[in-house]
Amino acid sequence: MPNLLTILGGGAADIADGSEPVAHVDPTALGLAPYNWVGVAMLVLVLVFIWKKVPGMITGGLDAKIAEIRSQLDEAKKLRSEAEALRAEYAAKIKGAEKDAEAMMDNAAREADAIVEKAEADSKAMVARRKQMAEDKIAAAERDAVEQVRVAAASAAALASQKLIAGKHGAEADKALADELINSI
Repeated sequence: MPNLLTILGGGAADIADGSEPVAHVDPTALGLAPYNWVGVAMLVLVLVFIWKKVPGMITGGLDAKIAEIRSQLDEAKKLRSEAEALRAEYAAKIKGAEKDAEAMMDNAAREADAIVEKAEADSKAMVARRKQMAEDKIAAAERDAVEQVRVAAASAAALASQKLIAGKHGAEADKALADELINSI
C-alpha cells in the first residue's frame, strides 16, 4: 500500500514500503529546470506584449477612459450649473408669485372695503329715501284725511243748511229771497 508521501507526490525522496528513501531527479529540457522555463516563458510573453504594443494599447484605452470620464464630469458640471440656474430662476418666480399673491390680497382687501363702504352709503341713501317716501305718504294721507274731513264737513254743513232753510223758510220767504236776488242783479 502506498504511503502518504507517495500519494502527495513525494518531493526529493520517496519511501516505498518501509524501505529507504529513493532520490528522484527533477526533469530538465535543454539543460533548464522547470522554474527557468517559467522565467523564459514570462520573458517571451513580455517581449510579445512589447512587440505588439500592448502597453500602448492599455495606456491608450486608459487615456480614452480618462477622457470619457472627464467629458462626463464636464457634462455633469454643466448640468449642475444649468440646474442651479433653473433653481435660481424658479426661486425668483416663486418670490414674484408670492409678491403677486400679496398684491392680489391687498387689492382684494381694498375692493372689499370699497364694496362695504358703498353698501353702507347705499343703505343709508335707501333708508333716507324710504324715510322720505314714508313721510310723503304720511303727508299725502294727512292731506287726504283733511280733504275728506272738509268734504264731510261741507256735506254736513250743506245738509244742515238745507234742513235749516227748509225748516225756516216757507214759500213766502223763498219768494222774498228770490225777489231780493233779482233786484241785486
